[in-house]
Amino acid sequence: MPDSSSRYTRALSWLDQHFLQRLYTDRVRRLILQSFPFWFASIVVGVVAVGYEKLFVWAEQVSFTWLRQQPLLAFVLTPLAFFVSWVLVQRWAPAARGSGIPQLMAGIELSTPGHHHRTSYLLSLRVAIIKVLSSVALLLGGGVIGREGPTIQISAAIFRAINRLQPAGWPQLSRQIALVTGGAAGLAAAFNTPLGGIVFVVEELTQMHMARFRMAVFSAVIVAGLTAQSLLGSYLYLGFPKVTPHAGWFLATVALVAILCGLAGALFAKSLLWLNAYRKRFVSFAQQAAWVLACGLLLAALAYAVGQEGVGTGKPIINRLLFQNDGQTPWYLFPARFAGMALSYSGGGAGGIFATSLSAGAVLGDALCRLGQVPLEDRNLLILVSMVSFLTGVVRSPFTAAILVLEMTDRHSAIFQLLLSGMMAQAVASLIDPHSFYEHLKTGFLRETLAQNIAPAARSSSRPRV
Repeated sequence: MPDSSSRYTRALSWLDQHFLQRLYTDRVRRLILQSFPFWFASIVVGVVAVGYEKLFVWAEQVSFTWLRQQPLLAFVLTPLAFFVSWVLVQRWAPAARGSGIPQLMAGIELSTPGHHHRTSYLLSLRVAIIKVLSSVALLLGGGVIGREGPTIQISAAIFRAINRLQPAGWPQLSRQIALVTGGAAGLAAAFNTPLGGIVFVVEELTQMHMARFRMAVFSAVIVAGLTAQSLLGSYLYLGFPKVTPHAGWFLATVALVAILCGLAGALFAKSLLWLNAYRKRFVSFAQQAAWVLACGLLLAALAYAVGQEGVGTGKPIINRLLFQNDGQTPWYLFPARFAGMALSYSGGGAGGIFATSLSAGAVLGDALCRLGQVPLEDRNLLILVSMVSFLTGVVRSPFTAAILVLEMTDRHSAIFQLLLSGMMAQAVASLIDPHSFYEHLKTGFLRETLAQNIAPAARSSSRPRV
């Protein structure tokens, strides 16, 4: 074991022997011993999530700057960024590609006796580091990606690593709880949405009874969120947009927008799955590199034609639509963002689709409002509805989507409209595909991981776990 790991283990043992054993009963001591590593991991996750966000903001601003000043550079820098992002993943951590949430779902399923050692392929610290480097490289070149899915995978990797470093005699929570809790803490820290992190666990990561995870998830979400807030201050991801809640006949408009955006999200997910399947035809390094460079060149053409709103996470677009809705959004921005998201994800590098799906939904919702000549005072509500619906169509987590948008904007008066839109989008998206985008990818990662020749760790797997 490395020296740093030995020092960490000795520190925990000293804390137990000289402090915890003297002050608490066996039951309380055991509870604190179980929780302490998770609290520490949550603090680390909060710090890492904030640092990752700062890095993402810097990379996005750099891409905006060069695209604004020298747009022709897109035909060089964007393909180069795609290639670098892909090579990092291909060479050092294949499981770092894409979002990160399917990898966590597969890791949770494999965190059972006999297979738990295989989770290192999906959720090691090396995967986390490559995830950061690959996604930042892609964003520097104008990739249309988000950081929220990657943050969740990175957080789960941190929780897994700290869980594995505990001394053999230290009472531990199960490997599965470590991964589930890490995912919740990552989402809470990434969006500053603690309720969203909890709902995400219930709806997406596990079908098991919440009682097994309750205290671990709640405490990790709180600690990670407070850590992020202590560094960034109390903030909302999207601020306080003005929203005029409606009931009665206006709910028919809400339902119609939700249906259209849910269908669009489901079609986007199907497009990604089709591109992912088509790409598998290319086996050799040269063929795969050609595919990656072609994706980069196509996105470069889009970036050159559309400008900076055609690249990046899309968060500035959401802010403009919610707070400066001047009707200046061009009609072609949604198809451009749709194509940019597909090209960026299909390039084989790291990058999430949470934030970009929200921005695509906002753009589509704004277009529908202008098409239907909806009054300005009613547009913000429909834009929020479209964000929930498009994200639901992609990931099939309606309650998570609704709670995330609610916590990002603090618009509690619109909670029922957001929940209704998530429910409607879920219903129509299921007509396109009964399984979510993440479920399809999870199956692929399970097969990929089981095919790896991964030897069990030298350390005993018989340590007590609760």
